[in-house]
Amino acid sequence: MDALEIARWQFGITTVYHFMMVPLTIGLGLVVAVIQTAWHRTGNPEYLRMTKFWGKLFLINFIMGVATGIVQEFQFGMAWSEYSRFVGDVFGAPLALEALLAFFVESTFLGLWIFGWKQLKPGIHLACLWIAVIGSVFSAYFIIVANSWMQHPVGVEMVDGRPVMTDAWAVFTNNTALVAVPHTLFGALAVAGGFLLGIAWYHLWRRRRDGVDTVGADGKVIPGEAEDIPGRDRDDHKVWLRSLRIGAVVAMISFAGTALTGDLQGKLMFEQQPMKMAAAEAACHDGTGFSVLSIGNLGSQDCDDIVALIEVPGILSYLAKGDFTTEVQGVNSLLPQYKEAYGTHLPDNPIYGERAGQEIDYLPVMEVTYWGFRMMIGFGGLAALAALVALWITRKGTVPESRWLMRLAVFGILAPFGANAAGWIFTEMGRQPFVVAPNPDPSGIDQVFMFTAAAVSPGVTAGELLASLVTLTAVYAVLLVVEVKLLVKYIRGGVVSAMPELVHAPADENEDATPGSGGPGGGKPGDDVLAFAY
Repeated sequence: MDALEIARWQFGITTVYHFMMVPLTIGLGLVVAVIQTAWHRTGNPEYLRMTKFWGKLFLINFIMGVATGIVQEFQFGMAWSEYSRFVGDVFGAPLALEALLAFFVESTFLGLWIFGWKQLKPGIHLACLWIAVIGSVFSAYFIIVANSWMQHPVGVEMVDGRPVMTDAWAVFTNNTALVAVPHTLFGALAVAGGFLLGIAWYHLWRRRRDGVDTVGADGKVIPGEAEDIPGRDRDDHKVWLRSLRIGAVVAMISFAGTALTGDLQGKLMFEQQPMKMAAAEAACHDGTGFSVLSIGNLGSQDCDDIVALIEVPGILSYLAKGDFTTEVQGVNSLLPQYKEAYGTHLPDNPIYGERAGQEIDYLPVMEVTYWGFRMMIGFGGLAALAALVALWITRKGTVPESRWLMRLAVFGILAPFGANAAGWIFTEMGRQPFVVAPNPDPSGIDQVFMFTAAAVSPGVTAGELLASLVTLTAVYAVLLVVEVKLLVKYIRGGVVSAMPELVHAPADENEDATPGSGGPGGGKPGDDVLAFAY
């Protein structure tokens, strides 16, 4: 057993799992805030129902994200103490701001939003949600600032072998971070858009299946009501149709945003981490062609094993330089440069343990980088195409009765999640063998880097790490079951699951649906203040 590899698996499993909650929390929070703003401005009861339903799912995901995120902090000290010592002077500021400022604001005002449906004035209540959502965005910004410094170290000088921050402004305005933040936010909105689309499609399909909604001779929907089922009225149809179309529009806009910011991010990566991008394209030799499909021997790190089956000339040059003619360096050209700059073998230092003196492999695992890059783009494009098709199919006010189309829409929720996960796996594993990547371009700070082999805690054994890996994976598996069961329960319950007051709603709902009223907008005066959250 290898302590370093087990530590990497542990960090990868727990981090990717935690990150499943992050984009949904950020994206869905923004969407819910916009929907509640629409209700506050118009008093439209459908917007209120949407706010309560999607807000409840947002809370479930937020709480689970907090539970899984706590482990990330402990891992730095438990399994990666040498890494923590190396980056501590730089990471102290952004991570402290994330925990003490952004997360504090986020959780405090989210609590006020939960408790304040009847206690706060409508405008203040809405402001609480917006502040909480903005806090989550700043939380993401501070985390990405830290991660971007690992990709492109700036604002430091080396003192006794450790980077010491000398320019906080440079760290917080790192060009890598300024591009990664909007890319991440658009990715989060893509997740939220797919989430709304899939769930809304399911509920519209249920209404068709149960005969609540029918289709006229002109093909347009005729919304109905199920008198025996609380909340299954004509307004319920409007809730799901509006949610579906909002989700589809958000999904398409966010894909365009991720494509534009991703292009900028790619151009920076070609400058800052050329080996990562060469591996992502399976570009063994210098050239201009983009590989649509390449094959090679599984697990081989020999670039001569790679064969490009489909290649588009000029596209690689455009991704890297913005033109179609500049040749981009391939793996075979970059390897000698890396060896000359950073050495051919790991230093003979106890910090590297059994790896001391081993030859350094500067080529990341190409199966991961190559297919991770394409899965990121492919899943994102698939979700955007599905959103466009959904808008067309629902143009007459409902969805088809087809069960397989419904299942496809529901499973389509996973596509933007897959794109986000693939993107982060590519970003992190493509940086290997460095945990802090060096700056090969002249504008960067030279010789600020750390090999992953030096980052693991020296006092932790492989057996201890394996035990924690198994334990954490088991705990996270239980949490996954809990989250899925909660989400499925309240999704199936529909709007009534988040608005129990609808069971005893007044005959004319519009009478009491205005912001700040005692009707469906705020519940009856004697209602449990946490009925919405529970």
